[in-house]
Amino acid sequence: MRDFRPGDALRSLILAVFLVGSMVLAVSSAAFAHAGLMSAEPEDGALLQSAPGELSLSFSEPVAALRLTLVRPDGTSVDLPPRMKTGSHIRAPLEERLGRGTHALVWRVVSADGHPVTGSLSFSVEAASPTPDLPPARDLLVLMLVWGARVLVYIALIFGVGGAAGCYLVGTTRPDSRRFLHLTLLAGLLALPLAVLAQGLDALGATLSAALNRAVWQAGLGTGFGVAALTFALSFALALASTLRLPHRISTILSGLALMAGGVALASTGHAAAAAPQVLTRPAVALHALSAALWLGALFPLALALRQPEAARRIALSRFSRRIAPLLAVLLTSGAFLAAVQFGTLPALWQTDYGRVLLIKLALVLILFLVAADNRWRLTQPALKGDAPALRTLSRRLGFEIALGILVLCTVAVWRFTPPPRVEQAMAAEPIALHATGGMIMADIAVAPGRQGPVRVSALLMTIDYGPVDPQGVTFRFSRAQGDAEPIEAEAMPPGDGSWSASAALPASGPWDLQIIVHSRDGTCDRIDTEFRLKP
Repeated sequence: MRDFRPGDALRSLILAVFLVGSMVLAVSSAAFAHAGLMSAEPEDGALLQSAPGELSLSFSEPVAALRLTLVRPDGTSVDLPPRMKTGSHIRAPLEERLGRGTHALVWRVVSADGHPVTGSLSFSVEAASPTPDLPPARDLLVLMLVWGARVLVYIALIFGVGGAAGCYLVGTTRPDSRRFLHLTLLAGLLALPLAVLAQGLDALGATLSAALNRAVWQAGLGTGFGVAALTFALSFALALASTLRLPHRISTILSGLALMAGGVALASTGHAAAAAPQVLTRPAVALHALSAALWLGALFPLALALRQPEAARRIALSRFSRRIAPLLAVLLTSGAFLAAVQFGTLPALWQTDYGRVLLIKLALVLILFLVAADNRWRLTQPALKGDAPALRTLSRRLGFEIALGILVLCTVAVWRFTPPPRVEQAMAAEPIALHATGGMIMADIAVAPGRQGPVRVSALLMTIDYGPVDPQGVTFRFSRAQGDAEPIEAEAMPPGDGSWSASAALPASGPWDLQIIVHSRDGTCDRIDTEFRLKP
């Protein structure tokens, strides 16, 4: 069997693109939710007796509004001017009085991690009508462009910037190594404008036909990814400069600065970088990326070093074997910390798209580790002694590791389209707040969490003129709005804070009717009726 050759990396990339492209399409049916919609006014599915004066949206983390579109019952639409009430709360005053029927609000925002988020909700005024047709949430060609450009940027960072530093890690600067680095880094620089374009198209929900639209490029640069793209460009340029025929010390400094700039670029955007506490997560992202870049980036220079004379080959193998262990320790420690921050609970590892992507990545990395361990403990010593079969096997193994590394990067790029479990958990834990009024009594009500399953319901009772209420007992009665099941009743207890609370198991998402029966001490009853919607 032949030794590893530079062309193998290109073939590995092509194979990886076809294998992982299907993953992008598989998760594209999920909502692009990285900041999650926590509440809306009106609520999704609400039936209003009169037209609202404004619409409002509250998210799980700070966002920037890109576009709010109101679709009328007749299918016509109008863009609403969004106004930020707080960092995570958007309001849109309505300049026209909404007519009778069902309206839809399509919203597009960019979350703190720099990723566009889109969604929609509907509500009816006076009476429901057929929900109007909504514009497509995303274009699959744009989706693939987002993923493909991101993969090329990652490859340039890991194998270009990491490879430039890896040359000094293994002690080789062969001309064929420089050619590979130049091609990789130039491909990364060309991919950056494509990545900005794809970001802008995705942010505005536009198609490729809008590629020359100035607003698209402004959106791409203004979502937070713009700063990251400029920092990536600086990183790639410094790495290119380090491969020129400069004094060794200057080249080493330039490659180190390129690595640092690449780490800063990754730490400035993305899921993990936006997670709290950012004082820890951002450095962890940078360390995780830089350790991966030094490890995987050194593989190509090392493969070329194995074809050098014995003295140079021994130096490269010895240096790589001696220095790789600390890098892997940093890689594993930072990765474990970031996973703990993003997941929170172990079941999220297999119950969410984000977790399933991580499992695929971990499986690939485990194979990488096993191959690397076998190389280190079984093949390195014979190769150092000049054993020809061991050298051939080690060379082929390095090519296989590079192919696996490319496949890992293709998998990591899929995370761009999957919500982190921490966001889903925050959305699920958010309580539903209600206010309802009866004949003589009104209540401030909280249902927590606001999703199907076990919930805790509490009600602070007061008279309609805000006086105290001292009932003998309180009963909560839950029934499906469709009336397809028996009501669920729960006797409330006063926990001592002036409210009445009870637990209940609500088995289905969607609309529910809640009736609060207040038993007075004189034997009479007052009733308060309201409705709410549970998330899945």
